[in-house]
Amino acid sequence: MEYSALYIKEAQAIEKTKGSLLVTRSVPGIKFEEIVDVQLRSGELKLGKAIDISGETSIIQVFGGVSEVDLVGSRVRCKGETLKLPVSIDILGRIFNGMGEPIDGNPPIIPDDYLDINGEPINPAARMPPAEFIETGISAIDGLNALVRGQKLPLFSGAGLPHNRIAAQIIRQAAVKGKEERFAIVFGALGVSYDEASFFMRNLEETGALERSVAFINTASDPVIERISTPRLALTAAEYLAWQHDMHVLVILTDMTNYCEALRELSAMREEIPSRRGYPGYMYTDLATMYERAGRITGKEGSVTIIPILTMPDDDITHPIPDLTGYITEGQIVLSREFDRKGIYPPIDVFLSLSRMMKEGIGPGQTREDHNNVFMQSYAAYAEGCYLREISTIIGAEGLSDRDKVYLNNADAFETTFIAQGETEKRTVEQTLDIGWQLFANLAEEDLKLISEEFIKKYHPKYRAAPEE
Repeated sequence: MEYSALYIKEAQAIEKTKGSLLVTRSVPGIKFEEIVDVQLRSGELKLGKAIDISGETSIIQVFGGVSEVDLVGSRVRCKGETLKLPVSIDILGRIFNGMGEPIDGNPPIIPDDYLDINGEPINPAARMPPAEFIETGISAIDGLNALVRGQKLPLFSGAGLPHNRIAAQIIRQAAVKGKEERFAIVFGALGVSYDEASFFMRNLEETGALERSVAFINTASDPVIERISTPRLALTAAEYLAWQHDMHVLVILTDMTNYCEALRELSAMREEIPSRRGYPGYMYTDLATMYERAGRITGKEGSVTIIPILTMPDDDITHPIPDLTGYITEGQIVLSREFDRKGIYPPIDVFLSLSRMMKEGIGPGQTREDHNNVFMQSYAAYAEGCYLREISTIIGAEGLSDRDKVYLNNADAFETTFIAQGETEKRTVEQTLDIGWQLFANLAEEDLKLISEEFIKKYHPKYRAAPEE
């Protein structure tokens, strides 16, 4: 990583180490998150970052740990600037590590610019509300929890659930609906295993998705401080493509739980007073500084949309990580362990999932005019079928009326035909809505009370199949 030589502050001796932290005497004029060089006694240089500049000492977080640092003869020099990412349009199609260094065997980027990974605040007056549909090719998302440009829509998962496969599918399939506009994917993997890292890299290369993607991969064996930097590197790359090259960028970050664990580990090293379950009290603010980088800006053609993926410890949606994430973002997609046991992929829980910005991205000119009606009627019919399923476990299926049995069977069909789809199956939003209409054909027409009569006459299979007079 290169930096412009603004100035080099005087070197300071290292007083003590703790974990991956160094403690030195305070350097006059040092700034928070400033990058430093740690010069070892052997002459080797390591990169570090100032994470505490209060009082008479400064605390330095070292990239790669401090096991090799000798207190006698080692020095810290401050560079006068923060961590920056070298960028150019050539970052598309490349794979980097958690420090922004290429790991795909290709030469380093020849940068057009160096951007601060902490980003620049968007003027609230210039923000535009999220809008315009992004097609993921997954029915349970496009039909029921539509993603729109500029939105923050997290995916809540659990240990062992196929969130990585869903992420890979979205990377392969996501596109701007109905327009020939430039679309890119920025993928950040945080604290993943070597197997997971290999899966994503192989998937990107084999499917051709890499051509329009930028990947930052931090493995579980990499230093904790790199896990803190990786999502910021990914978002910086996304902002560059969106604001300087007018691209619509979808950022996928997995697994944000690993990020929060790294934040807690770093907080413990600094001996900060813990908050809920040992996480630092500023975790909400820290997550917000990243998620709020999503959006659209007046006068800019591009947009940044974020799907952060996190695994809920013990499947607990009230855990601090999903709980705080839910306050910042505009909805959530929740995976169901019950569906996963049934073999339903993707196992998206219909009732716990929600996209608060959905209505901004569906309807005439964006998806189809009947989208909102199909969405509401599908929920209503499935909810009634699930209720009858619970009743039937008590009184038995024989105790249900003929109408009840129709709705019970419809709920089963909804799960196996609408929610479930192949891992390589890409459905257009029109195909998704047509599947909904096929399910409505099993119900009495007078029960379709949430759909306008105009749409029933136009899209219902009974009328579509009728010969023209």
